[in-house]
Amino acid sequence: MAKKPKLTHRQKRQVSTNRSLRLTKTPIEHDNLGTAQPATVVGRFGKHANVEDANGKLHKCHIRRTIESVVCGDSVIFCPSISDEPRDLGIIEIVHDRKTVLTRPDYYDGVKPIAANIDQIIIVSSIVPTLSPHIIDRYLVACEDVQIQPVIVINKMELLDEEDREMVIDLLSVYHDIGYKVLLTSCVTGEGIADLAQLLTDNISVFVGQSGVGKSSLVNQLLPDADEVVGDVSQNSGLGTHTTTTAKLLHFTEGGDVIDSPGVREFSLWHLPDEQITRGFIEFRDYLGGCKFRDCKHGDDPGCLIRDAVDNGIIDEARYESYHKIIDAMEEKRPSYSKS
Repeated sequence: MAKKPKLTHRQKRQVSTNRSLRLTKTPIEHDNLGTAQPATVVGRFGKHANVEDANGKLHKCHIRRTIESVVCGDSVIFCPSISDEPRDLGIIEIVHDRKTVLTRPDYYDGVKPIAANIDQIIIVSSIVPTLSPHIIDRYLVACEDVQIQPVIVINKMELLDEEDREMVIDLLSVYHDIGYKVLLTSCVTGEGIADLAQLLTDNISVFVGQSGVGKSSLVNQLLPDADEVVGDVSQNSGLGTHTTTTAKLLHFTEGGDVIDSPGVREFSLWHLPDEQITRGFIEFRDYLGGCKFRDCKHGDDPGCLIRDAVDNGIIDEARYESYHKIIDAMEEKRPSYSKS
C-alpha cells in the first residue's frame, strides 16, 4: 500500500487556513449527512474512527483527507450519517487544537500521536514479566517531554512474599523521593484499586506499559463493563502477549475517562535530543548549566555537578546509570533519516 504523501510547509499552512475558515463559517452540510456537531474520538482503526456525540451516541466516521491525524481523546467536529444504510458513515471535518498529546516515535514514519487531551499518564509495570526501573525511567522521560503528569503503577503485587515486597518498596523509594506518585496494585487481592480509581476520577488518563503487565486487567477492575481482553505472559519469551489492538476511550463510572492504548514493549526516545533526555530526569535540573564545561556529558567530565551529586548520594546512582544507558542507546536506535 502506497504511503500517504507528506504535506509541504506551504500545504500545511493552507490546510490550517482552510480549517480556521471552516470553524468560523456557517454550519457544514452535506447530502446524506446531518449538521456538523461536536464530538470526542473514542476509537481509531485504520481509515475510520468512532466518535461520541454530546448525547453519548456513537458514530462510525470517515476522516477527511486533509486532516493530518486523529487519535483517541481528540475533540472534533463531525457530520453524522442520516442514512439507514450501515455502510454509510459520518465524516470528521475538523480536529480542534489539542491541549496535550502523547506521541510515540515510529521508525519509518517519524513521531506519531497516540492519544490527545489527556491529564495524566498511568505507567503500568509489574512483577512479571519483570520489574524494570530502567523501562519506567524511559516512560518518565517521555512524560516529562510532553509535560503530562505521570503516575507509576506496579501491578501483580500478590506474587511477592513479604521479604520481596520490602525489596520492591525500597527499590521504588527513589521515585517517591523525587516527587512521583507510586501505587502498588493487585487485581487478585484488590490492593490499590480504590486508590487508582480515585486518581482516575474527573481526569482523562492513558495507560501505557509493556505487554503483559496487566493494563487490561486493571481496566476491567475499574470498569467492569469494558470487558477488555486479557492475555498471558509467553512461557517462551517471558514477554506479555498483545491484547489491546486499537486505542479506546472508556468512561469511568465515577467520572473521568481512560484511554487504553496498544501495548508497546519498548518506549523509544530516539526522536529526542540528548539535552531533552537529560531534562527528563527531573532531579538533574537543578544542576544543569552549572557544570564546568558547556558540553559536559555528565559522565567523567571534570567539574560535572551531576556526577558530584551522585558521588555525594544526592542523586540516586541507579537512576544516573539508567540515564547513561538511555543516552548510549540513542544513536544506534535512531533511524538514518533522523541523523541527517
